[in-house]
Amino acid sequence: MSLRYFTDRDLGKKFPSILANAGLQVERHHDLFQPDGSDEEWLEYCGTHGRIAITHNERIRYTPNELAAVVQFKVNLLIVIGHAPFPELASNFVNTLGKIEVFLAEHDAPVIAKIYRPAPREIGKDPHATGTITRWYPA
Repeated sequence: MSLRYFTDRDLGKKFPSILANAGLQVERHHDLFQPDGSDEEWLEYCGTHGRIAITHNERIRYTPNELAAVVQFKVNLLIVIGHAPFPELASNFVNTLGKIEVFLAEHDAPVIAKIYRPAPREIGKDPHATGTITRWYPA
């Protein structure tokens, strides 16, 4: 599956670099938009250009104008969950990519999903353990 991902500004520069180094096609907020641009702007871009949006902002579903943009522009939005350093979150994203691609193939946009890391004990047994993906919107 040849997907193009877009990383929100809240994921910084290391997260998209790790994804790109793993062979994913990644566009960064920093390269396309002003730092103080609205979330609706990049959500529209993702929807109209077929990008898979990735953010760390869990509140986006509860912000009416942002949720409206996800729905209006038919965005596939993945929310990376966790309070770990971004390189760890990015590594989990790469490790979980197979599940993410299956999920995206099975769900039509608009959809919001959460990407979770495996439990610490699972990572202790296997540093390449995969996380999980769960649909969050529509419920």
